[in-house]
Parts: sequence; C-alpha cells; structure tokens
Amino acid sequence: MSTIDKKKFQFVERDDFASETIDAPSYSYWKSVFRQFFKKKSTIFMLAVLVGILLMSFVYPMFSNFDYNDVSKVNDFTARLNPPSAKAFFGTDNNGKSLFDGVWFGARNSIIISFIATLINVVIGVVIGGIWGVSKSIDRFMMEVYNVISNVPFMLIVIVLTYSIGAGFWNLILAMTVTGWIGIAYSIRVQIMRYRDLEYNLASRTLGTPTLKIVTKNILPQLVSVIVTKNILPQLVSVIVTTTTQLLPAFISTEAFLSFFGLGLPITVPSLGRLISDYSQNVTTNAYLFWIPLTVLVLVSLSFYIVGQNLADASDPRTHR
Repeated sequence: MSTIDKKKFQFVERDDFASETIDAPSYSYWKSVFRQFFKKKSTIFMLAVLVGILLMSFVYPMFSNFDYNDVSKVNDFTARLNPPSAKAFFGTDNNGKSLFDGVWFGARNSIIISFIATLINVVIGVVIGGIWGVSKSIDRFMMEVYNVISNVPFMLIVIVLTYSIGAGFWNLILAMTVTGWIGIAYSIRVQIMRYRDLEYNLASRTLGTPTLKIVTKNILPQLVSVIVTKNILPQLVSVIVTTTTQLLPAFISTEAFLSFFGLGLPITVPSLGRLISDYSQNVTTNAYLFWIPLTVLVLVSLSFYIVGQNLADASDPRTHR
C-alpha cells in the first residue's frame, strides 16, 4: 500500500466555530444614507441652491448696514424705483430702499422662524410620542386628543391664535407650535408600539412588572444597543427626517401667508411674506418689486423640500442596497 506524500498537501487546524461565522458584507447605516442621498442629481443641484440661499440670508446681513425702516431717501428721486442693475442687483423701491438687502434680511427672518418652530414641534412630538407609545392608559387619552386636533385645520388654529395674541416673532412661533407637534407624536407612537408589544415585554407586563421598569430595563437598553441602532433607530430617524422636511417649507409658507395678511410679524420687521404684501400692488408696474421676493420664497421652500425629501428617502433603510 502506497503512503501519502504529505508535502503535496497543506494541513490546517480544525476550527469548531468556523461554521458559525456569517460571511456578510459590512453595513454602515449612515454611509448608506449619504450614498443614496448624493446619488440623485436633483439633490446636488438643489443643495447648491439651498447653501447659496442660506449664505446670503445669514452671512450677507452681517456685513450690511441695511435698515428696513429707513425712509431717508424717500425724496431722492434718483434713488427711487430703480430697476435691477449692477448698482442695485434687485433694484430699489419707492422709498429708495435696496430690494436686494430687504429680500435677504426678510429671508433670514422667515427661515429662523421656520427652524425654531420646526425644532420645538419635533422635540415636543418625539418626547410626547415616546410616552404615548409606552403607556396604554395615556394612549387612550391621547388618541381622543389626536382625533379632535387632527380634525381642526392647522391653518385655522394658527390664524385664530395670531389674531388673538397679536403680531410678533414669538407670538407667531407659539401659534405654530400649539398643535403642530401632534402629527409627529403620533408617528413616533406608532414606531414605539411596534417594540412595546414584543413577546418578552408582554411577558413582563403579565408578570406584573411596572411600566417604568419595563421602559428602563427592556426598551431603553434596546434603543442604545448596537443591534437596535441598526434596526429601530433608522426607522425613527426616517420618521423624524421626513416630518422635519415637511414642516420646514410648510412653516416658511405659513409665515409668508400670515405676514401677507398682516397677521404674522409686525410691519417693522422684514420677512418674505411682508415684502410680498408691501409690493403686491406692483404686480404689473415695477413688477420686479413683487416677483423677486416671490421667486426667492419659492426657491427657499422648494430647495428645503426637495433636499429634505431626498434625505428622508435616503434615511429609509428599505431603500439601501
């Protein structure tokens, strides 16, 4: 019987755990988000537009001495109603004020109001939504609140409140945040309930474990663990980002709508809605006074919506490959 030539073979050590190793490609949620986000050409274009708008709205006013209430040039007929030119990019109005400065000062105020209102609504919505989704007793009460509030038009509530408490920066934000959080809270509640009723949580509740202990011992540890970070958190992030992208342009449009009718900011504070209202009689005569602020308003809302919506789509783990 011939012997085996061991030089022709390569012997390896036996590994009892080799079969338990899952050979899968590495996955990073945030890398996948940004890869999906920058895949669309519309995202890159509108992101460039949005960055330009934000720079002009927040950086340019820092170097300008523009005063919206200054009418010192009202009797200087050479400075009044000049069309757009190299000297005055957006032209001047009937008081001799630069429309270019007015537009960017107004856009800054509109965007700030939208950001603050969105932030407050998202924070309140996430906190209340988390509590709402955990407690069944609170769930019954909050569902009644949700059914009542959701059947009243949001714009009607804002109009009534701004008319009642008067025009003002913080008054407008208050009106936007009294009920604006309810939709976010409901979405977060739906996501939390998916994990509240898992078998081991139901077993804990059956055994008489207090709700607070279930939250602190079962649910919260999941939310901060690596496994849940790759499963639950992406869903919550997707919900929050989607809602935020809807609120930002919506609140900008709401401010413009209210200021147009004199219900938003005081007449001494510039905003895109205030400029459109002030120059509404110039739709045909000296039309640049009306159409330039309106165009900027559309660009601000549209860029926020498209960039935000593409980010919301990219943050949805179901779109990742």
